[in-house]
Amino acid sequence: MGGALGVITGAIASHFISQINGWPVLLSPLWIGLACGVSALIGIAFGFFPAFKAAQLDPIEALRYE
Repeated sequence: MGGALGVITGAIASHFISQINGWPVLLSPLWIGLACGVSALIGIAFGFFPAFKAAQLDPIEALRYE
């Protein structure tokens, strides 16, 4: 969702900036897909690694830490 919202926000912002300055804008599907892919990889990494680390802990020790 974050990647899609970023692409939409960027497309809207580039449209307004191009209208103000008169610059041509080209939104390439390759770069849109790459942006969404990188966003998905970051989301998976930041979700998977803490969960993997937590799964390795002993439940009693993990609760005692708090």
